[in-house]
Amino acid sequence: MIKRRNTRPRAFDPDPDAPARCCDMPSCQEPAGYRAPRSRDTLNQYYWFCLNHVREYNARWDYYKGMSPGQIEAHLRADIGWDRPTWAFGQSAKGAQRATPNEEDILDPLDILGQNRRARAERARAQAYQERSSAPATLREPLAILGLSWPVSMEEAKSRYRALARKHHPDTNNGDRNAEERLKKINVAFTIVKTHLLTESLEKAL
Repeated sequence: MIKRRNTRPRAFDPDPDAPARCCDMPSCQEPAGYRAPRSRDTLNQYYWFCLNHVREYNARWDYYKGMSPGQIEAHLRADIGWDRPTWAFGQSAKGAQRATPNEEDILDPLDILGQNRRARAERARAQAYQERSSAPATLREPLAILGLSWPVSMEEAKSRYRALARKHHPDTNNGDRNAEERLKKINVAFTIVKTHLLTESLEKAL
């Protein structure tokens, strides 16, 4: 009986399209057989590394680095809809666009919108003050959602996350949608904090 030869590449085989050059890691002379994206905005542009350095690069890669918690949540929600625009049920796309009027086009003799603008400015000043605190900027909102202060250890973050997940799980709240939305925010917040702590730990180890 003739066995059919398996021509499928193994998981850690070099990319057959890899350029004939050395690893992009400075001072490394190993062949560059493995590609890795340069950034979140240029996913089709690559660094080329040897196997050891592509593993190191991938371990430190953080797709959401530099994004605020709100931007991360918006990105995750967009992924659910395949990055297609959505609007409320029973409302057309044109209706959704008309639903957000320009404040400058509205007559406002009682200055209600002006009060809103001043309130937003006050919130912006409060946020600027908060940004001067000791926690990294990307962690301030996630830490607030989790009810944690900076600095925080991985064990503290995990313990707090487990407690909040049990408290706000829909199964323990009779399927309450508000609890479900709260749990989604808690999940996103914990992911951001955990990723930061893991990256920080890895950088200290290198």
